[in-house]
Amino acid sequence: MGIAMSGVRSSNPSIPAVTGYETPLVRPRYRDWSRAAQHGASSGAEWVRRCVNLLLALVALVVMLPVMFLIGMLVRLTSRGPVLYTQVRVGLDRREQAANLHNHRRQRDLGGQPFTIYKFRTMRVDAEHHSGAVWAQQRDPRVTPIGRLLRQYRLDELPQLLNVLKGEMNIVGPRPERPTIFAELREHIAEYPLRQRAKPGITGLAQINHHYDRSLEDVRTKVHYDLEYIRRQSVSEDFRIMLKTLPVILLRRGGW
Repeated sequence: MGIAMSGVRSSNPSIPAVTGYETPLVRPRYRDWSRAAQHGASSGAEWVRRCVNLLLALVALVVMLPVMFLIGMLVRLTSRGPVLYTQVRVGLDRREQAANLHNHRRQRDLGGQPFTIYKFRTMRVDAEHHSGAVWAQQRDPRVTPIGRLLRQYRLDELPQLLNVLKGEMNIVGPRPERPTIFAELREHIAEYPLRQRAKPGITGLAQINHHYDRSLEDVRTKVHYDLEYIRRQSVSEDFRIMLKTLPVILLRRGGW
């Protein structure tokens, strides 16, 4: 997902109405819920969440290994280039807010800990050679035939189970973005950096309620969902989102 945002409305716009969620979302103004979560959640709860994510990722990798092997073969045989697509993304921001404001040691604030994300390659190797990063679109000509199928069923995300095992991601959380796009989005959406107060995930509240990003308005809507998730995050909420992810995958909702 990328941006070419000439003429975009700037700073702190109102969030568009969000539909399709079972409880109304509070929208008067944003608060950094993660700070309350960080101070209120016990280390024992975080340890439980880490163990649950580690166990689920390990089991999923074992179960899906034949499928992943088949996908890798299809990607290799049907298009030129590597099977896996790797990219640097912005991860969890572990810094305290006060330290963020007065930290002069960093020449460049990426917004969180960078890490390398893994995906099955779904586009041509030269997809961004001429255009650079642009918004995804339906019937995107850069997507390979096998890649289109993988994206519809979200199977291109399976290698991110390795990121979960490495502790860089959780099964559930806000989707991570690349540093250049993160820097641009936080200039247009004041609340965008608050997403980094939770570990990024393979699926999330935004993913089960909204489609791929096609505009800045889509990003604003997803930020609203991400902050709501941070406010209520727990093991039970994670399981609820995981269960709701299954029909999204099987019915190909929001994927193209």
